[in-house]
Amino acid sequence: MRIGLLGTGPWARGVHAPALAGHPGVEFAGVWGRRPEAAAAIAAEHGVPAYEDADKLIADVDAVAVALAPQAQAEVALRAAEAGRHLLLDKPVALTVPEARRIADAVAANRLASVVFFTLRFGGERVGWLAEQAGRGGWFTARCDWLGAVFTTDSPYAASPWRREKGALWDIGPHALSLLLPVLGDAATVTAAPGPADTAHLLIGHTGGASSTVSVSLTAPPEAAGVVLELRGEAGVHRLPEQGVPPVDAFGKAVDALLAAADSGTPHPCDAAFGLRVVEILAAAERSLADGGTVRLPAAADPVPVPGA
Repeated sequence: MRIGLLGTGPWARGVHAPALAGHPGVEFAGVWGRRPEAAAAIAAEHGVPAYEDADKLIADVDAVAVALAPQAQAEVALRAAEAGRHLLLDKPVALTVPEARRIADAVAANRLASVVFFTLRFGGERVGWLAEQAGRGGWFTARCDWLGAVFTTDSPYAASPWRREKGALWDIGPHALSLLLPVLGDAATVTAAPGPADTAHLLIGHTGGASSTVSVSLTAPPEAAGVVLELRGEAGVHRLPEQGVPPVDAFGKAVDALLAAADSGTPHPCDAAFGLRVVEILAAAERSLADGGTVRLPAAADPVPVPGA
């Protein structure tokens, strides 16, 4: 599979490009970015061509890996899907429900493989742990605290305009949902309340009867940053393993997943349809933050898949 990279920011440069260049099962076919000089630098580092036109790169490959801000990703991902290219997307797939739905519909209409890179869903013992918990059942409640220090440190992502505008709900919220939904079931209701700065607190009612609480932030003190996921139910108390894998390794596993989905025709649990559902829940949480009260979600078009399904 020939894969082209769309994007030249820190995530593209530090994760996508080295993972694609080092993957034995794909050909890293080229780079396009909105900053031609950055595309040229990444291309030179990995010995691939730099493209001045995104559509030309799309035309030359079998799949695209997208590392762009969500609003830019939504536009280019739709063009790639309509051109019949498989998609390896970042989260969130878009910032509006209509845009996310257009991408998912194009993937389905063209029978394409798609994978959304929720980092903790790929690589390491956390993957097996999540599948094990999804298979247990009998969960009563869960708590996910995902507190980042992007805006309180010298993180290269602190200058991101879309993160400044949309905050942790849209940047970290997708990760938390990607862990909770496969275990507790789809979200039926969401109630959101603001915390300090960009912090958001969510209370989610799940279709299986369980509830979960989610706290996300990009402005936590560095000493308070970290990820905690705790599940409580008939099987007792289970916590997400602390040890993960480097993002480059996780992205390599996402590439493996795209290859497997393209080869088998079986959608991956983290496909564009799941990415759409995550956007629907985030949009509902945003409405709750703005208006107060609980937002009831319509049923998902497809059941929320579980890991390993």
